[in-house]
Amino acid sequence: MMKSNLIYKSIYFNTVLPVFCSLIFTLLSTSAIAQEKPPRPLQVATTQNLSFGAFIQGNIGGTVIVDPHGSRSVYGDLIPVNMGYQYLPAIFEIDAIPGSLINIVFGPDVTLTGNHGGTLLLHVDTSLPHSPFINPNGTSTQVRIGGTLTVGNSIANPAGNYIGNFSITFVQQ
Repeated sequence: MMKSNLIYKSIYFNTVLPVFCSLIFTLLSTSAIAQEKPPRPLQVATTQNLSFGAFIQGNIGGTVIVDPHGSRSVYGDLIPVNMGYQYLPAIFEIDAIPGSLINIVFGPDVTLTGNHGGTLLLHVDTSLPHSPFINPNGTSTQVRIGGTLTVGNSIANPAGNYIGNFSITFVQQ
């Protein structure tokens, strides 16, 4: 009886122990990923600045609107003129993961300052494509931004060039 017990222990150590050790070694040598890598960040490049062109103001003032398509509308007692100054929407090139949802968050209204004094109010509020949109493919997507410029009378807003910066946030989901 003693001999059969030794044979059983010998078979156990010769077959079960190596299998168990190799299983433990396999489990310890494999790497596990608990979370997927984050998506590559959204990249934005400005290719064209927003411009309202040239206009002549009267006694009351008014508004100038440049839409994302590049059309300009003038209201109040402002007269649009073509003096070599173009009116253009802002254009951004967005590079994002294909199929990602992108929201555009417009910043607050901005005060533009004139080179001869005065200030104008800029409200950026429209985009093409409309927000939110899905990035269709692996190439960059063009986003066009329009805005509204509020102009006072010629005393409050003397003729000249008005400049400023507006902010937009592109959120990739």
